Amino acid sequence: MRFWHLVLVTVSILLAPIAAGAEPAGAGTSGDPDLYEAQTIVTGEREETRLPAFEDCLLTVLVKVAGVPIARGDPGVPEILARAPSFVSDYRYRDRMEGIPHHDEQGSRDRPYDLTVSFDAAKIDAALNGLGYEAWLDRPKLAVLIAVLTEGRRYLLTRDGTRGIDQKEALEAASRQYGLAIVLPAQSILEERDDVSVPSGDGEIGNLRPFASALAADVALGGSITWDATAVGWKARWHLQTAEGETADWQVAGVSFDNAFRNAMAGAAAVLSGHAGEAAGLEGK
Repeated sequence: MRFWHLVLVTVSILLAPIAAGAEPAGAGTSGDPDLYEAQTIVTGEREETRLPAFEDCLLTVLVKVAGVPIARGDPGVPEILARAPSFVSDYRYRDRMEGIPHHDEQGSRDRPYDLTVSFDAAKIDAALNGLGYEAWLDRPKLAVLIAVLTEGRRYLLTRDGTRGIDQKEALEAASRQYGLAIVLPAQSILEERDDVSVPSGDGEIGNLRPFASALAADVALGGSITWDATAVGWKARWHLQTAEGETADWQVAGVSFDNAFRNAMAGAAAVLSGHAGEAAGLEGK
């Protein structure tokens, strides 16, 4: 099942412009070479593991640069992936067990490595043009307000808070995967701004314009992730408000929190790049 089959979105138009400005927290932006770079984990430094990884990274970069939920089986994509090495401008390894002595006969052969692959921007752009897409370079910043609800506890993901460290790392990883610049609020934002409401996990998510204004961001993404013991997974609800007045609401259930955040970033990228209609399950109005 394609990832986008998990997404249910309703898009509507409001007259609600969002303010612009703040510095992002760790993600690709327009003109950033990281847009044309992806990372995966491989075993050893052999060609037999590197070549499939090139294909995986190339697909990730196509999705990230276009902001479109391109799938491996889409028309024209298999032919592009088959030529993945020709798109590569550079690659590098990092030993994930660095500092740990080799303790088997194979040495580094079976050690896990982070493989980072950089692709030629012009070739990526040309490939996207061949698929009917363009590189999405003019990217807004996202102010992100997320409440976590689990086992009777509720807390916000904040840039200076001590709770939800693993979840913040997963959120930041998802934002990098989709080339989105995000900024989290400081712990004190609710104390300073009584017009910012926290998503409760139930009912509609309130107006996020004051939150975006408080962080001087272009776009606001609010939502909640709730642990569902019955499904043994997380359910998440998201609400996006853009500078052009467009809003989108979507949800996903029964997933890890890593996938919940990927769902958030994938949905935001599709809407903001103008390709909401390209994704299965996305309905525009």
